[in-house]
Amino acid sequence: MKTIAALFAIAALASPALAAGPDPQNWEAVLAEAQGQTVYFHAWGGEPRINAYIDWIGEEVERRYGVTLRHVKLDDTSTAVGRIVAEKVAGKTADGAVDLIWVNGENFAALKDAGLLMTPGWADKLPNWPLVDVTGKPTVVTDFTVPTEGLESPWGMAKLVFLYDTVRMPEPPKSLEALADWAAANPGRFTYPQPPNFHGSTFLKQALSVLIDDPAKLQKPVDEARVSADIAPLFAFLDRLHPHLWRRARAFPHSIAETRTLLADGEIDISFSFNPGDASAAIAAGELPDTVRTFVFDRGTVGNSHFVAIPFNASAKAGALVVADFLLSPEAQARKQDPAVWGDPTVLALDRLSAEDRARFEVLDLGIATLDPEALGPVIPEPHPSWMTRIEEEWVARYGAQ
Repeated sequence: MKTIAALFAIAALASPALAAGPDPQNWEAVLAEAQGQTVYFHAWGGEPRINAYIDWIGEEVERRYGVTLRHVKLDDTSTAVGRIVAEKVAGKTADGAVDLIWVNGENFAALKDAGLLMTPGWADKLPNWPLVDVTGKPTVVTDFTVPTEGLESPWGMAKLVFLYDTVRMPEPPKSLEALADWAAANPGRFTYPQPPNFHGSTFLKQALSVLIDDPAKLQKPVDEARVSADIAPLFAFLDRLHPHLWRRARAFPHSIAETRTLLADGEIDISFSFNPGDASAAIAAGELPDTVRTFVFDRGTVGNSHFVAIPFNASAKAGALVVADFLLSPEAQARKQDPAVWGDPTVLALDRLSAEDRARFEVLDLGIATLDPEALGPVIPEPHPSWMTRIEEEWVARYGAQ
């Protein structure tokens, strides 16, 4: 699989894209054009609950709007990004294979920089956009420091949380230093997914955000003259941690779902998720015991929003707009936040909803393992995408061949 840096270079050689799409401000025309279209939604397929939710979205948009949704399950978003790049290089400016893509971070930055997204900005013109909490949740318009400019539409919130079983661990470690000390005293009881898996890379970003001498550096692109020194504390920490990991870091889980299974089976004592409701959702699904709870580090953990975007050459642009707008509907957002379904927090401002729609959220039981919003603590902003690329490359160079 090509790296994101290589995708940038390849796309830069291609001719300009023909990216304009339907005008969402003429929504009746969008609905008419979308009727009968099939939208190929390229999205991570590693979580059965999320897959089931996307299946429900498909049922609803077909019933309501005559749009067929096909979930193309991905192991890694960069696979779909690579396909879009290949089509651009080949001069395929229409009838592309990807109509809608679940994306954020360096993948969005790559697509935006290379002109691979449908323009002009459309997300903030969707009928449901006025319900989005732009003020209270600023990451819905800034993706890893990169302004979205309406080129992607948010559909969920994320924050790194840790899962533990209270039967085996009455008091979890609440800082990176405490985690390292605990791992040394409890060898083999902690691990993280192998980068460049997104969740594993997020753990690395969490550590770097705490260990770097000046966190403000992370809000700007990597400084090539300083990057080796800037990331040195992260890898010093990992060198200290790895000898005490599950299987002594000679092997790593390949996904967060695998890590959660290790927690359920008693092989490890701490897992983590980028979904604050994940533990409650897993308990509801019978995947974790009801003694599992959630904790966060005292100094805060990494948080962001996740989005959907439409490629420049999508075959069903109108249908993709319809799906993106339905994902923002109070009905779809409330269902998504239900731990019995997914447990993913909403991007909407509840005070902007009608009483009926607000009630959809008020009746939700967020589950015994879901922390109150106040208890989630401060959010550490995502670094600029270039940092994730560099630390993944360095991680693979140091540990990938083990």
